[in-house]
Amino acid sequence: MHLSDVDQLFTPGAVAVFGASDSEGSVGGQVYRNLLGGTFKGHSYAINPKYDEVAGRPCYKDLVSLDKHVDLALIATPAAQAAAILEQCGAAGVRVAVVYCTGFGEHGESGAALQDRLVEAARRNRIRMLGPNCLGVMRPQHGLNASVGPDMPRRGNVALVSQSGAICTAMIDWSERRELGLSAVVSLGAAADLDFGDILDYLAMDGQTQCILLYVEGIRNARRFMSGLRAAARLKPVVVVKAGRHPAGSRAVKSHTGAFVGSDDVFRAVTERAGVVQVDHLEELFAAAQVFGTGRRLTGERIAIITNGGGPGVLAADRAQDLGLSLATLSETTNQTLEQALPAHWSHGNPVDIMGTATPERYRIAIDACLADPGVDGVLVILAPLTSGDPQGTVEQVIEAVKKTKKPVLTCWMGGKRVAAAKALLAEYHIPQFETPELAIEAMSFLARHLRNQRLLMQSPEPISQEDSPDVEGARLIIEGVMAEGRKQLGIIEAKAILAAFRIPTMQAVLARTANEALMAAEAVGFPVVVKIHSPDLKYKSDVDGVALNITDAQSVRRIFTEIVERAARLRPDAHIEGVTVEHMVSKRAARELMIGVTRDPIFGPVISFGAGGTEVDMLEDQALGLPPLNAFIIQTMIDHTRVSRLMAARNQIPPMNRVALTRTLQRVSEMVCELPEIIGMEINPLIGNDKEVIAVDARIVVNYRPPQQTTYGHMAIHPYPVTLIEHVQLPDGKELVIRPIRPEDANMTQEFVRGLSEQTKYFRFMQAVKELTPEMLVRFTQIDYDRELALIGVVEQDGAEVQVGVSRYISRPGGEVCEFAIVVADNCRNLGIGARLMRSLMANARLRGFRIMDGEVLTANSRMLALMKSLGFRIENDPQDPAIKLVAKVL
Repeated sequence: MHLSDVDQLFTPGAVAVFGASDSEGSVGGQVYRNLLGGTFKGHSYAINPKYDEVAGRPCYKDLVSLDKHVDLALIATPAAQAAAILEQCGAAGVRVAVVYCTGFGEHGESGAALQDRLVEAARRNRIRMLGPNCLGVMRPQHGLNASVGPDMPRRGNVALVSQSGAICTAMIDWSERRELGLSAVVSLGAAADLDFGDILDYLAMDGQTQCILLYVEGIRNARRFMSGLRAAARLKPVVVVKAGRHPAGSRAVKSHTGAFVGSDDVFRAVTERAGVVQVDHLEELFAAAQVFGTGRRLTGERIAIITNGGGPGVLAADRAQDLGLSLATLSETTNQTLEQALPAHWSHGNPVDIMGTATPERYRIAIDACLADPGVDGVLVILAPLTSGDPQGTVEQVIEAVKKTKKPVLTCWMGGKRVAAAKALLAEYHIPQFETPELAIEAMSFLARHLRNQRLLMQSPEPISQEDSPDVEGARLIIEGVMAEGRKQLGIIEAKAILAAFRIPTMQAVLARTANEALMAAEAVGFPVVVKIHSPDLKYKSDVDGVALNITDAQSVRRIFTEIVERAARLRPDAHIEGVTVEHMVSKRAARELMIGVTRDPIFGPVISFGAGGTEVDMLEDQALGLPPLNAFIIQTMIDHTRVSRLMAARNQIPPMNRVALTRTLQRVSEMVCELPEIIGMEINPLIGNDKEVIAVDARIVVNYRPPQQTTYGHMAIHPYPVTLIEHVQLPDGKELVIRPIRPEDANMTQEFVRGLSEQTKYFRFMQAVKELTPEMLVRFTQIDYDRELALIGVVEQDGAEVQVGVSRYISRPGGEVCEFAIVVADNCRNLGIGARLMRSLMANARLRGFRIMDGEVLTANSRMLALMKSLGFRIENDPQDPAIKLVAKVL
């Protein structure tokens, strides 16, 4: 199946430069000279009606006069001419273009209108466009420098994607100094068409790229960004540095690329959930490039520090503790090896201080011993240039040790001139090196953060048991009733009804408009009670001292009603006071006050927060963020990120809090924001938790109208697992076939399914010889985002376990109207109608998703598949470029 349509951006055979000239100051001239001056083996053509010759080569007036096939168009003309050139390219069959010129979305309304026309021309002509206002693209392995930057980086395995051309040029210069090779450099500029998601799709499957670096200023399409980010991060490390984290930077981003900037805290939650490492500074991005470029990963977070000086080791150990890294406890075998080889006064622990007289051979013994220790996941080697040391000889021993291990080894050769030759040797062998112990530990922490975030990436949340499913329709009717009255904030009784609909425990609230009604309500719910002011205009009741606790008798209820209402009217004369609510007083025994919140980020949609609750919640600033949908693992990670989590353990005769009940409540909140896109804000505060239960004591919900024509879950950055697509079908042999969306945990079952296919069936499915799925293919097939792609597997029960018997899948083509399908059924399950059933389900879901056409390729020799396609109403045509392939398509 086709996973990318931007191949010609990276591997074109023929390139045309519009605006090429011999002028030193022109962008087109620089781009054309870069193409000719490199090792690009393809054809390069100059297009400019002003010249007959550029750089000593023929220059053509347009593509018609060129009359040759072009894969990639590079447009370096004035902005006003760019749309017309795209029209020309479309007529000539060009499918990819780069637009360098400025004067578009970053230049106010007139520029934005010009950019809209540019994008419209690209889409009408089915051209994928990079830019505008970009540096261009470089592909060292292909010898392609289709950029304004004069320097081509050396070949390597790290890709850089940036919204800033200046960052690209700085990174290239830095990488040369550190002998770090790059596999691709892409400057997105305004990202009016091709954006991070498109480029990440390509780089995820690019065999020349092992690590991807991103410089992000703002995001235009959150779902597309998140989808591409997660797809790439499943296969290789992705490191992000985010600009515009503060108001001044955000304003600069808006004027630079015109992109949208969301909350920095939300973006960090996004990157964690996507399995990505986010860093704060460019220097950290460079460090990450070193450690991830080696291809070595941590499998745990236990590190060993080897040093020839106590001070550097202590600095490294302190920084490791700051960043949550564990100093490995060395095994008895390791300690015995070190005891025999090191001086009597070595540190006898970790950090391993091998003393100032350490020779290269002593370093080698210590390194080998630590790397062989199963309790050590990574090693940092530090050398201070003491008079008796041999920095370069020690590097040679490190190089030999690294060749024999898969564990990451980082180095810190402290000093300048005396260790310069040693550092050059480390760079030559691509062993990560850092100036100080603290920087080296920070680089090691990136590997640890990647390991943690990968666990979050692997989560595929499903709804809670259907035995206690929420009343989604009832909750939606309550919200519609509120909005019909022209209100957007729910009253406390309405808010608690929504929570109850999602099975979140609450205390019943009774509205009382008079003192006598308050008394009757208190008798109904039972003493002791809580009385709270009730007004849609008061965000926090504490602002008017509007809460009275632990009221135990009837007379106090009536008196307090009068006091609360009068005080609120006096302090907030502008507020409409409807009365009070009366609730049964929640027991404070072993209670912790917590808070759950929901906000709507303008870029990434709903975000759930959890932390300490109570009236001082804003002052405490103790919260963790998570993107829905959530599951138990994600929720436990969120809880552990807060300081209030420490109060949940048993202490001073207080039993531990019921974290299972808290997890269930957070899962229910997650379901709520998934199913009710009208909710744009919510706060459950306080949420009282003890060893028995958690109860929502107070709640505030704000709603708004759903955007028109929004798809299901279109308000979310991550598409939930589509449980509604699960089907149960009885096969002709009486067995039950379950058709359901694929999950990450189906990887082993999918691998066994492919292994069990006949050689012919494998060839018909993959159109090449395949014995089994590679690890990359397995990840790509089983870890999907359910938005732009879907895989439905058919499973039957056999000996008490699920066995896969077929799979159908589609993936969206650019533009969102066409999807490509693939299907395969087990050889021993033919003639049971499984293929037809899987295809009908796939087509029905594609139709609901909004696709107009489903198409695919079938080998001419695959007569069974062609017969199935004909029975399902697909049009079958010959492939004009390959007689061995039939093109099939159906209007949905």
